[in-house]
Amino acid sequence: MAFELDVPKNDWSFPNKGAIESEEKLYYHAMTKKDVEAKLKKNDVIIIPVGSTENHGNAGPIGEDTFICTRMAEMVARKTGATIASPIWYGSHPFHHIGQPLTVPLPDQVFIDYLRAIMTGLWNTGFRKQIFISMHGQEYSLPVAIQEWGKKYQVPAMFYFVDLPRVMAETLMDKKHGGPYDRPFQHACEAEQSLSLALFPEFCDQASAENTDVKGILPPFHIDRGGDIYGYPIPGHCVIGNAGIECHTAPEGVLGHAKDADPAKAKASVERVCDYLVKLHNDILAACPVGTLPPAEFMSQRPKEEVEALLKGPMQKGGRHIYTVAWPT
Repeated sequence: MAFELDVPKNDWSFPNKGAIESEEKLYYHAMTKKDVEAKLKKNDVIIIPVGSTENHGNAGPIGEDTFICTRMAEMVARKTGATIASPIWYGSHPFHHIGQPLTVPLPDQVFIDYLRAIMTGLWNTGFRKQIFISMHGQEYSLPVAIQEWGKKYQVPAMFYFVDLPRVMAETLMDKKHGGPYDRPFQHACEAEQSLSLALFPEFCDQASAENTDVKGILPPFHIDRGGDIYGYPIPGHCVIGNAGIECHTAPEGVLGHAKDADPAKAKASVERVCDYLVKLHNDILAACPVGTLPPAEFMSQRPKEEVEALLKGPMQKGGRHIYTVAWPT
C-alpha cells in the first residue's frame, strides 16, 4: 500500500507543450541576468530534473526519463513560481544496462561530480533551495552527491532528492497491489509508456510498441521491481547476477508489455507527483521564506565570519564566492 499523502489536491491539465525553449522562461537557461535577479527576490527554489539517455524501445523516446521529469516540473513551476534548472540528460546506470545500444551511461563518479558542480554553481547564484527529481532511479548515486556537497562546503542550504516512483507508490503498481497496471513496473513497460503517452504523446510511437517477458534468476520476492516501490528485501540496484545484461536479455529495450499502455492509467501518478512537489515547495518557503535558510549555527561549525561572507556572495561588499572554500570535484 502507498504511504498516506496528505496534500492539497490541485487541478492539473496535461499533456502540455514542452517549455524547454519557450519564451515563458520557466527554465534557468532561458533567463537573463536581470531575470534571475528578479526571480530570486520572489522565489529562490529551483527544481533540477535528473534524467538519462537510454533505450526505451520503438515506442518511447530515448530521453523519456528526462521528459517525464521536465513535463511535470513545468506544471509545478507554473503553479508555484519556482525556477527549473536545465535538465540533466545523461545519468548513472546499473550494471545490467551496460552495453545496451542507444544507452549512454556516465561513470558513477563522473555523474556525482557533475551533480556536485551544478549544486555549487546554483548555490553561488542564490538558488540555495534545490529540489532534485528523477524517474530514472539513481537513488544509489544522487544522494551521495548531496551528502558529499554538504560535507565539503558545510554552509546553510536546503537540498532535497525526490525519487518520483517512490511518490507515485501504488499508482505505479500492478492491480494485485492496488495499482492500475496488469504487470509490475519495470522499464519501458506498460506503466512507463503510459506515463509517456500522458505527458508527451508527440514523442511516442504507440503503434510500434512491443511486449517482452523477462524473468530474474531468483523468485520475484527477493529483488524489488522498478523504482523499488514494492518494499521487497533487496533493492534493484543492490544486486548483480539476478538478470542478464539487457543487450542480450532485452535487446528491444523493453522490459514488460508496452502494448498495454494507456495514458489514462498514468493520470493518478502524474497528479500525485505534482501535488506533492507543490506541497514540498510551499513547505520549504513556509519554513524558510525567500532569502532565508536554516540558521548557520545549526548546519556548520565554520567561523561565523566566513559563513556570513559566503552567504553574502561574491557581488556584495564583504562577501565571497563559494569556490574560495573548495572546488566542487
